[in-house]
Amino acid sequence: MVHQQSGIETERADFLESARSPSIEETTLKIKESLAETWLPRIYNERILTMRTRAHRLPARSKGETVEVQHTLLGVELKVGRRRMLCPDIATARYLAVFAHAGCTAAAVPYDIRQTSSLADEVEFSWQRMLLLIDSFSNNRQPASVAFRSRVRRTLIHEVRSEIERAGAGTPVPEFNQNTKQYPRRTAD
Repeated sequence: MVHQQSGIETERADFLESARSPSIEETTLKIKESLAETWLPRIYNERILTMRTRAHRLPARSKGETVEVQHTLLGVELKVGRRRMLCPDIATARYLAVFAHAGCTAAAVPYDIRQTSSLADEVEFSWQRMLLLIDSFSNNRQPASVAFRSRVRRTLIHEVRSEIERAGAGTPVPEFNQNTKQYPRRTAD
């Protein structure tokens, strides 16, 4: 009976073949290579910043604070630690939650709300895949696997945050093309 391995298991098996234990830098580089097209800053630069967006500020996240999407009587809220932000819909809250998890203080939000849901799916998938790869690639380190995993996670999250902050959050208000022709007003004869 032939057993087929999933993509993550195959990548992990190839990675574990090396004779020595990989360093944090090697592990983070391998995870970034595995993510390739789904690396969160790449999605942000190539898919999000190329469309019309508006800048959205996020509360700074301290160590140990949780990020939650909550449904309240007032609507959908994104809760970062003790601070709450009202969001227009669940897709925007999910989208911003990923950037809050990364510790970003500002992010570009698509102006067209029809695109927010699919982009929220993409950035959530990217974030969760990164976390799964961190766990997968750091499981070979015993007994210090927890400390190693934490350092790899911290390093990758720092890279995600710094690349997104370097790209910027876009303009506070999107630019509109005002290329409509203006006709002179008619005067009453």
